[in-house]
Amino acid sequence: MQFPESWLREFCNPSLTTQQLADTLTMAGLEVEDLQPVAPPFTGIVVGEIKEAVQHPDADRLRVCQVDVGQGSLLNIVCGAPNARVGIKIPCAMVGAELPPGEDGKPFKIKVGKLRGVESQGMLCSAKELKIADDHGGLLELPADAPLGQNIREYLQLDDTLLTLKLTPNLAHCLSVYGIARELSALTGAPLKAPSFPAVSVSNHDQLPVKISAPDLCGRFSGRVVRGVNTQAQTPAWMVDRLARCGQRSVSPLVDISNYVMFELGRPSHIFDLDKIHGGLDVRWGKVGESLKLLNGNTVTLDDKVGVIADDTQVESLAGIMGGDATAVSDSTQNIYIEAAFWWPSAITGRSRRFNFSTDAGHRFERGVDPQLTVEHIERITQLVIDICGTPQTTVGPVIDQQINMPAAQEVTLRVARAVKVIGMPLTQPRVADALRGLGLSVSEGEGTVTVQVPSYRFDLQIEEDLIEEVARMVGYNNLPTTPPLAPITAKVRLESQRSPHAVRRQLAALGYQETINFSFVEERWEHELAGNPNPIKLLNPIASQMSVMRSSLLGSLLNVVKFNVDRKASRVRVFELGRVFKKDPSVEDTDTTVQGFDQPMHVAGLVFGSIAPAQWGSKEQGVDFFDVKADVQALLAPAQPEFEAAEHPAMHPGRCAKVLLHGVVVGHVGELHPRWRQSWDLAQAPVMFELELNAVLNRQVPVASPVARFPAVERDIAVIVKESVTHAALMAAVHAAPTQGLLRHAVLFDVYRPKTDNAGMALDEKSLAVRLTLNSDEATLNEAQIDGAVQAIVSQLTTQLAARLRA
Repeated sequence: MQFPESWLREFCNPSLTTQQLADTLTMAGLEVEDLQPVAPPFTGIVVGEIKEAVQHPDADRLRVCQVDVGQGSLLNIVCGAPNARVGIKIPCAMVGAELPPGEDGKPFKIKVGKLRGVESQGMLCSAKELKIADDHGGLLELPADAPLGQNIREYLQLDDTLLTLKLTPNLAHCLSVYGIARELSALTGAPLKAPSFPAVSVSNHDQLPVKISAPDLCGRFSGRVVRGVNTQAQTPAWMVDRLARCGQRSVSPLVDISNYVMFELGRPSHIFDLDKIHGGLDVRWGKVGESLKLLNGNTVTLDDKVGVIADDTQVESLAGIMGGDATAVSDSTQNIYIEAAFWWPSAITGRSRRFNFSTDAGHRFERGVDPQLTVEHIERITQLVIDICGTPQTTVGPVIDQQINMPAAQEVTLRVARAVKVIGMPLTQPRVADALRGLGLSVSEGEGTVTVQVPSYRFDLQIEEDLIEEVARMVGYNNLPTTPPLAPITAKVRLESQRSPHAVRRQLAALGYQETINFSFVEERWEHELAGNPNPIKLLNPIASQMSVMRSSLLGSLLNVVKFNVDRKASRVRVFELGRVFKKDPSVEDTDTTVQGFDQPMHVAGLVFGSIAPAQWGSKEQGVDFFDVKADVQALLAPAQPEFEAAEHPAMHPGRCAKVLLHGVVVGHVGELHPRWRQSWDLAQAPVMFELELNAVLNRQVPVASPVARFPAVERDIAVIVKESVTHAALMAAVHAAPTQGLLRHAVLFDVYRPKTDNAGMALDEKSLAVRLTLNSDEATLNEAQIDGAVQAIVSQLTTQLAARLRA
C-alpha cells in the first residue's frame, strides 16, 4: 500500500522524522518497504503567469513570453511548448535555478541565454522536466488561483514522502490512511484526529428497492439516491494529487471520490448510474451460465459460487470485486445510487483470481472491512459528491440501511502468565491492559487475565495468541530481550552407514552432472506419459495451467530442462535433481512429518544427452548409451553391488531399460528415453536417464578392513558357450555359486563372441563368453590340483545352471 506522509500526518502527527516514523511502523509489524520523495531536489522554481506570448521572429516553433513572477518586472523567456499562451499559470525557473539532475547525475542550472538571437531570462517547465510526472505534452498548467512568486515545491507540496507498506494479510484494518494513523497513534501516544461524518440534509424521498437474497454473501447493505449531479465537473487538483501519490490515476469525479474514500477510510464502495438500473437490486449468488461485462472491459461467465448484484433484467456487478459496464457512470449521468456494503470475507476470497485479475476492493473485502460504518461512509461520499459534482438541482435521498447478518460481537481472553511466557520478558497486568487499550480496544481485567471486546474492524483478533502478538507489537519488538536458549543442544550425529544428500550431490557433480531445482508442480501430461500415473494429485489452485498436478517422478522435470537447453543449441547436457515426489498412498497416516493418504519420498534422478565426453583431440566423439549411465548408477551406489534386470518403464525404451535392485529390492530404473517421447519432445537423439530412491543411495556399507593376501593369486580363463538369452548377471551368479571352497576371489567377463554363420561348434542363437577367474587362498600357495578342482567346479556349475559347455 502506497500513500503520502502528509496525508497520514493530517490524522496523526507524532514528533518523529520521516525515517523514525517508518522505523516505528516497521518494528510494529507494518513493514515500510520503500521511502521515496514525491519530487527530486530542485530550487529557484516559482509560480509564474504568462502575460504576453508572441511568435519568435526566427523560429516557427518558439514563442517569446513575458512572464510575471510577482517581482514587479516581467521576465522575457523563450519557450517552445505548444500550450504556452497568455493567462495560464506555470512553473517558472528563474536565472540561478537548479532543475532536477539529468542522466549524468548533475543538476541543470538556469542561466541567461539567447535562443535564435532573443534573450531568455529563465525557463518555463513541464511536469516531466520537474520529474513529478511522465507527461511531456507541454507546460505544467497550474490552477488560476495559484499565488504568483510562491515556491513551486511549497505550492504543490512536493516536500513530501511516499511510504510503501508491505502488509501481511491479517492487517486488513491498516489498508487505509486512517487505519495506519490509528496504529501510529497507539504506538507513539500522539493524538488521533478522528474523522467526523455529519449527515447530509435529505431533500428528496426517493429510494431504490434492494433485496438481499444471500445473507451468507452480504451481511449489510446501505445505499442512497442522489439526483441532479454534474459528472462533467473537474476532480479537484488536491484529490487528483493524493490519488496519484497512492498509485491511482484520476478517472472521473465520481470514480475518484469512491477511490479517495477507499484509500482514506478503507471502505470500497460503488456508484451506479441510477437511470440504467431496471427495477430494483437483488444481492444474490450468481447462476450458472450468467455473464457480465465488467468496468475493465472483460466479459466473465458466472456460476453459483460468485456473488453478484443484479437488477430485474441482468447482473450489474460482481459483489465486492468490480462493477459492471452496463450501470457505469458516464458524462451523461445525472442521477446516481451510492452503495456501501459488508461482504463476508469467505464469500469474496479467491473469486477475483478465478477470473485472472485482482482489484483493490476485492483485496480489502476478502480480508475484512468494518461492517459498522457503512452509513457514515456513505455520508462522507455524499458530501464529496455535493462539493465536487453538486448543482442547484442536486437533491439527496435518505440512506436505506439493511442489516440482516452482522458478525457477532466476540470476546477474547488473554492470560498474563501465558503472554509473559510467549513474549519472553516480564510484563505486569496493568502494562498488558494499557498496551491493548492504546489500540482502542475495550478491555476488562480479571484475576491474572485481560478480556478484550473485539472491535468490528479487527478481523484478526480471534484467539489468545492474537492478543499476545498485539502486546508484543505495542511493547516493541526492538525492546524484547535477547535471551539465549537454555535447552541443551546435542548435535545429531549421522550414522557411519549413512551419507548426507550433499555427499550424493558432490558425487554426481564429480561424475560431470549439474544440479537443477524444479517445481514440484508439473504438467498433467507428464504424469500420464512419463510416470504412468493416470490419477495424479491435482492442485486446487495451481499457479499456472501447465503446473496443475504434483509430480510422482523427477524425469519429466529433467526432460524439460534438457529440452530447454537443446532448444538453445546445447549439444551436451548432463543434469540431476534431488527432490521430493508425491504419490497417493492410503496406508500413510497423519503425523508431524506426513500427511494422511500421501507418500512423499525423496528421489534422485539424472539425465544425460549428447556425447559421453566433451569434444577433444585424443578421441572421437561418442554418443552416450545405456551402459555409460549404468556405470554412473553403479558408482553412485558403491560400495553396494546393485543388480540390473530387464524391465519396462513408461518413460523408457522397452528394450533398453532395466530395474535396479539392491538386496533383491527394486530401488529405481535406468534406461533410454522411449522413442515415442523422443519424437514428441523433438529431440535429435534419445537421452539416457535414471531415477532412484534417495534412501537407498544414502545407505552404504561400512568398510571392513581385510589383510593383504600373503600368497600369490592365480588367474585362469575359461570360455563357455551359452544361449543368447543368458545374461551377464546370470553368468556371474552361477560362477560365484560354484563350490570352490572359498578359493574364488574375483571373476570378470572380458570377451563376448557371436558367430556370424552356423559352424560346427556354435549355433546362431548361441554366444561365447570368456571369463577370467582369480583364485587364492589365505593358508598356502595353491597347487595345480586345487586350481583345477576350483575351475572344474565352476564349469560344472555353469553346465548345471545355464546348460553351458566349454568352448573348444
